[in-house]
Amino acid sequence: MSRLNALLFFCVLVAPLSACSTFGAWRKCGFGGCPGDKQITTQVEAALRQTPGIGYWNVDVQSLDGVVYLHGLVDTNPERTRIEEVAAQASGGRKIVDSIEVRKRY
Repeated sequence: MSRLNALLFFCVLVAPLSACSTFGAWRKCGFGGCPGDKQITTQVEAALRQTPGIGYWNVDVQSLDGVVYLHGLVDTNPERTRIEEVAAQASGGRKIVDSIEVRKRY
């Protein structure tokens, strides 16, 4: 089974997962993203840069089909929560997929 067929098979069986919705948005919009995605990403990044007390440089922001994806590492759970709140406000209430990890302290 080819990789594309395997991915499509997986998406049919597990359609609610975000990976499948991301694949669907990619098929809809292509590599350049959907109209407005770049503007959403720019707005969220600007809002995070202007928010004191968060380590924005450790967070990557991407938008696809109006959904904002956050990836990266932060030091504390409150910082993670604050980043998600700022992203939600800056994106106009769009859906936020938060994949930010909190660094483990040993």
